[in-house]
Amino acid sequence: MIVFTAPSEVPSGFGRSIAAIGKFDGVHLGHRAIIDRARRRASGSGRKVVAVTFDRNPLHTLRPGACAADLIGPAQKLRLLEDAGADATLMLPFDETLAAMEAHRFVTAVLVDALRVDSVLVGGDFRFGRGGVGDPSLLSDMGESLGFAVDVVDDVVLADAGRRVSSTWIRDLLAEGDVEAAARLLGRPPALWGRVADADSRQARRGLVTVQLTTDVLGFVPRPGLYAGSLARRHGARPRGRGQSVLVDIAAPSTRPGHGALRLFVPEGSAAVLRGQAVELSLEAPVRRPVASGHDARSTPPPEEGFVAAARRVSDGDSPKRSRYSAANRPRCVIP
Repeated sequence: MIVFTAPSEVPSGFGRSIAAIGKFDGVHLGHRAIIDRARRRASGSGRKVVAVTFDRNPLHTLRPGACAADLIGPAQKLRLLEDAGADATLMLPFDETLAAMEAHRFVTAVLVDALRVDSVLVGGDFRFGRGGVGDPSLLSDMGESLGFAVDVVDDVVLADAGRRVSSTWIRDLLAEGDVEAAARLLGRPPALWGRVADADSRQARRGLVTVQLTTDVLGFVPRPGLYAGSLARRHGARPRGRGQSVLVDIAAPSTRPGHGALRLFVPEGSAAVLRGQAVELSLEAPVRRPVASGHDARSTPPPEEGFVAAARRVSDGDSPKRSRYSAANRPRCVIP
């Protein structure tokens, strides 16, 4: 996938495109519905699907005190947009300059002059321009005069819950430790990117040792507790090879939701190989109920019940607890 960080980087010979615009703060089922619609629109036409998004949540700039913790980091977002089918992504820095850009200027500079769009797809809550004055209705009016169509993609609704898929809902589920329910809305297990600390591993139990992830983790860290997961070494944005089963002990963070200290239980022979490596950690299921907020999960060892069986499966290279999420068990959704 081609990545641009400014309209000026789009070459003059890039050709016509179909743009899908949004924060894409999670690239969940609702966001993927917009990309999917764009792909169908572009199919067989030679036009490129371009995701137009931002390097941070706009609230980081507009109202920092009201900005929730990020579900994913910028590098994760780029990987997920590529996986969703975008041919290119224009990731704009949402700084004071962009925040002050008038709606008409945004459309002409980004969509018309740089991307030469034939069609633009957005969600119903899309806003643009200084002060958020632009909405899908204004964008449609501008499209009529500037020569592009606008398609407003309806929300994806989880049928058995009767609720729209949203980043807020996913964030709430992870804060409660329900990684399996979050996976249903994401369309994949929630994942963290980080690096295994260089410090020596420590002997644990049942043939396992513990290693730590460094504190610069990308992604939303769930509520403290013990989880089954899969750990893969990462080369750039892509995992290298098949992930190995691990147990993940998440300790209580400071007071910031979405942050926390991570200790991994891995087979003894894996620790030396993992040390200092960039990794992707997928969280599949809780092994024990998440602990109460404010409790340090490392202050007491994981309870023997549940841990023994899970540890045995990790030592054998099997999943400590198979997640209920799978490609064959995706949630039934009302998809536009």
